[in-house]
Amino acid sequence: MTRQEDSDRQHLEMIVIFHYVSGILGVLTACLPLIHFGMGVAILNGQFPQGNAAGPAFPTFFGLVFAVIGGGMFVVGQLTAWATIYSAGLIRRRRGRGVSLVVAGIQCAAFPLGTALGVFTIIVLSRDSVKALYEEAEYYD
Repeated sequence: MTRQEDSDRQHLEMIVIFHYVSGILGVLTACLPLIHFGMGVAILNGQFPQGNAAGPAFPTFFGLVFAVIGGGMFVVGQLTAWATIYSAGLIRRRRGRGVSLVVAGIQCAAFPLGTALGVFTIIVLSRDSVKALYEEAEYYD
């Protein structure tokens, strides 16, 4: 094994670990919008005061906005986090390089740590020597 292959394998293993950590943290963080979703559902169900001397009523529209935005952020966050975990498994098995590049591009939107992970992943997966490792893994399966 050459020094370049050894270096590539170490970089890929680091990427796998960071993708797993990022994905798990993403799954947990993506649960935070459920608070907004719950508040929206509560407003829609009339759980908040509907107008009295203490203050004005919550319009039903606010409940709908809270529920839709909170639910949407939850779904998008979970999909992104699980895609990151899936990408880690692909990188570990040296499969689906294109999928991992797409996920890395999406990760770049999560500033600052996701950006660093995404850029590092794109740089490593774009090397010709890493492409050769992926081709070698496909050959032996």
